[in-house]
Amino acid sequence: MIRVVLVDDQSLFRAGIRMLVASQPDLEVVGEAGDGREALDVVRTTRPDVVLMDIRMPVMDGLTATAEILAQPDAPRIVMLTTFDLDEAAARAIRQGASGFLLKDADPEFLLAAIRTVHAGSSVIAASATRDLFAHFAEAPKPVPAQYTTLTDREREIFALAARGLSNAEIAAREFLSEATVKTHISRILTKLALRDRVQLVVFAFEHGLA
Repeated sequence: MIRVVLVDDQSLFRAGIRMLVASQPDLEVVGEAGDGREALDVVRTTRPDVVLMDIRMPVMDGLTATAEILAQPDAPRIVMLTTFDLDEAAARAIRQGASGFLLKDADPEFLLAAIRTVHAGSSVIAASATRDLFAHFAEAPKPVPAQYTTLTDREREIFALAARGLSNAEIAAREFLSEATVKTHISRILTKLALRDRVQLVVFAFEHGLA
């Protein structure tokens, strides 16, 4: 069972998401909060797997709450909820370690799939969408860090394709590799660069001028 916490200041929105999540046999809403400060307490007491976090709320906004939650050991995965397609706050949240963002008017099936995908350790938005987001808001590229030089030539090729938003299947077809081999390469790349998921890989690539 995947344990979910909902954080949004609109009670009707929370009720709709709660009903949707509760309709699934593998998902369970274990807590709700109407602002970021309340979310800290709810997450601490319920220890969810995934948090759906609104960005703009009273008392404490979602960005501040996300930063505090992710600073704790064994932090849950966090998905930001926003009404804006290109949202600078969502970009900042991903930089902090959030696993992506969803538009509040996303299709119900997409939201459910996103919860499961995040729980499995992946991002919840297409890497290309994340790249577009950062292309819109990122500052001048930073110097390439030393750990990038530890990647093999093959890993750099895979890194570049993943940074462009290609899926494992697309990379495999392009490079004449099996999907399992691509998955292994991606895992090694994330480990060497100390990144959590493909979203952060795209962030890393763009911020260091590698995308």
